[in-house]
Amino acid sequence: MKIAILSSFYPLRGGIAQFNANLYNELGLKHSVKAFNFTRQYPSLLFPGKTQYVTEQDNPVKIESEAVLDSINPVSYFKTAKAINQWGPDLLIIRYWISFFAPAFGIITRLINKKTRIIPILDNVIPHERKFYDTPLTKFFLNGCDSFIVLSESVGKELIQLKPDATYRTIPHPVYNHFGDKMDKGTAIEKLGLDPTKKTLLFFGLIRDYKGLDILLETFRLLDDSYQLVVAGEPYGSFSEYQSIIDSSGCSDRIKLFIRYIEDNEVPLFFSAADVTVLPYKTATQSGISAVSFHFEIPLITTDVGGLSEAIAKPGTGIVVKKADSLLLRDAVVSYFSNNIDEFYRKNIKKHNETLSWENFTTQLIDFYNHK
Repeated sequence: MKIAILSSFYPLRGGIAQFNANLYNELGLKHSVKAFNFTRQYPSLLFPGKTQYVTEQDNPVKIESEAVLDSINPVSYFKTAKAINQWGPDLLIIRYWISFFAPAFGIITRLINKKTRIIPILDNVIPHERKFYDTPLTKFFLNGCDSFIVLSESVGKELIQLKPDATYRTIPHPVYNHFGDKMDKGTAIEKLGLDPTKKTLLFFGLIRDYKGLDILLETFRLLDDSYQLVVAGEPYGSFSEYQSIIDSSGCSDRIKLFIRYIEDNEVPLFFSAADVTVLPYKTATQSGISAVSFHFEIPLITTDVGGLSEAIAKPGTGIVVKKADSLLLRDAVVSYFSNNIDEFYRKNIKKHNETLSWENFTTQLIDFYNHK
């Protein structure tokens, strides 16, 4: 079968591009696959990070792609559809995570030959930080597609709200396995300049309001000095609000900041040093960070939002609290370390990882294509 994937690929960086690269390689074992990439993903003025592209320190999976889509140039929408049609795929997969791309993707879907089935993979239906235009733009895109893959059941529910007749299948986010092996914990702690006698909490990934770092910082000031907190990630926006909480916390010496984009080759350092990953999200659908944490067999403490409970509470891979509340999170952290339950979670993670392979993901995707 011929399968086209329209989304972000090398030299673009980030979780979406990493997911797509793994998907491309796994599908390519049994099918003819072609990647269609962006010439421009975001205009520089609208991109909140430092760069959209990989650097020498990254360890990307380099996928050969045809860069043709400019997200803000309508002429490229027609060129993209033409390029895909000329290749003639049986299936077109589109990654969708934000309504900014809905006009481009929505027009392209309406220009694709009818013989090509269009199945997007939906990270989100409505973005975490909502705008008034999200719903109409997303509906426009959804109505140009045939059926859908969602990464959590919460996204499936959002999909049905906007498109009641949608046919979809839920396939959980696979484990990221391209970051390499876990390191010796002592070595990782030493390299990061951490205290080996303290219990280490990790907040990892892009820093955005919905991810609740402010809640975690308020939680941390309620913990005793046997704990240390590592915050590693690039802020999308100002970090000043978080810095103010840290400065007034009385425990800033136990909060270790790595406020920048974490290169791929550094990822094993942070997860190898951590005892537990904390996701204090205010809203969510699912989290790519959980997929990284599972790869390194690090349990999670998270809030009961979106699909996080599906991914963590159901398989017993960590603790889920009812909401992003500093007292609830503090109790969860204390419970995690006082009841010697980390080994129980780690054993469950090992078993759970067997179901979260890229092979299983693509098998289910192709089965869905064949039966709908």
